[in-house]
Amino acid sequence: MSYDNRSIDPLKITDAAYEKQNRKMRSKHKSETGKTLGDRKTSGTNPRRVSFACRFAGMKGSMKDKKGRPTRYAMALKKWGFGSREAAANFCRKHKKRK
Repeated sequence: MSYDNRSIDPLKITDAAYEKQNRKMRSKHKSETGKTLGDRKTSGTNPRRVSFACRFAGMKGSMKDKKGRPTRYAMALKKWGFGSREAAANFCRKHKKRK
């Protein structure tokens, strides 16, 4: 399953626009699969939050655009309770379960 977000300019996004797009994506997912996506875990060491931190810590992308506004990447990190890529990476290293 994929979502077509090519028409959305990632540099022109506000907090309200981010939330609106997120609600739309969640609604579409539920209508297609009948299942709901889990909510964001903004604190604690929930396995989903650890997984998010590990995934996003390794992603490329800047935290600010050319005009100094936060990018979608930065907003996603913020929504999950991380202030930076480094914070997510440190959280991942500290809480990731080793096999």
